[in-house]
Amino acid sequence: MTMPNACAPKSGVVLLDTRAHTPDHEHAVHLKLADGLARLLGCPHVQPSQPPSATDGYYYLPTETLVDPKRHAALGICSEQDLFGGLVAHPYMATKAISHPLPAGASFPPGWTDAFARQASDALLRGYTVFSKADARTAAQLLLTDGPLRIKPVLACAGRGQQVITTADELEPLLAGMDDQDLALWGLVLEEDLSEVQTFSVGQVRVAGLTCSYHGTQQLTRDHQGTEVYGGSDLVVVRGDYQALLQLPLDEPLRLAINQAMAYEQAAEQHFPGFIASRRNYDIARGVNPLGHLRSGVLEQSWRLGGASSAELLALQAFADDPALQRVRASTHEVFGTPELPTDATLFYQGNDSELGQLSKFARIREHDHSE
Repeated sequence: MTMPNACAPKSGVVLLDTRAHTPDHEHAVHLKLADGLARLLGCPHVQPSQPPSATDGYYYLPTETLVDPKRHAALGICSEQDLFGGLVAHPYMATKAISHPLPAGASFPPGWTDAFARQASDALLRGYTVFSKADARTAAQLLLTDGPLRIKPVLACAGRGQQVITTADELEPLLAGMDDQDLALWGLVLEEDLSEVQTFSVGQVRVAGLTCSYHGTQQLTRDHQGTEVYGGSDLVVVRGDYQALLQLPLDEPLRLAINQAMAYEQAAEQHFPGFIASRRNYDIARGVNPLGHLRSGVLEQSWRLGGASSAELLALQAFADDPALQRVRASTHEVFGTPELPTDATLFYQGNDSELGQLSKFARIREHDHSE
């Protein structure tokens, strides 16, 4: 059964790949996600022969958070009902750069506002975002008085490229490898380093008149080189908004994480003009800071498709197919080698990827719950 669409019908779902290079396994997943979104919206998955325009009435699946509302209005992307993902006005808004304020007197890119970090301060860890090497040195000196800090390139994924430093001298070789123009555009995060870290995922997706919200955790696995990498997400998904999620029996660290994600999102909606998103995901870390204090804060947002999106899609489909359904458990799995798949697996990719080797990506739905 296809969910009746609450907004104007779409003529087709279009995968909008804006990246210079997309690995085979990711492209395969994107195509499968586009198929699933098309089913939800009651329209075909199309690959236009001509560049799309606003008059085509397409629904888009971008591979990245889109930047520049005016530019994308020409494609017909004007509201969250036009895409699975998000749209922001300036490049830095799409990254973890928003998760911290600037040090006093620092340089900043067009569109920067300190108001976001001020409003979201109770949802953030201690740290600074900088857009120049001089400001990075200033921020490091301020933070190092309390202990080690983590240097986080904003464009890196899954913790790659991060370094922990304990002295200002250790910052210099890291800065030496950075391009000044890239730094001025995208920024760099310096953040208190936590130990004994627990990471929560909190998110929401809105497609075809359906809203579902979730909390979850991520698993790690080992790739063919033995390196620990993302291995999937396990989500508890409810029909409805974050308030519906808060009705579940939750322990206090998880309840705090959900409230912090909500505060972070509300600050973005208030202080980022032109921001729209139908897919919202937040990583919240809880751990002990160098002074021995327990801390919890949003590390970053993802307003684009992500590792959990295959599970999000299966949950949306389950809610669309069964109007009485209130809660499901959905999971994604990324397994290296040739595993035997569970019988309830929905396969998104299986093959010998040119970069990663033999890999399977699948999602599952379990624990259907019809009680309010």
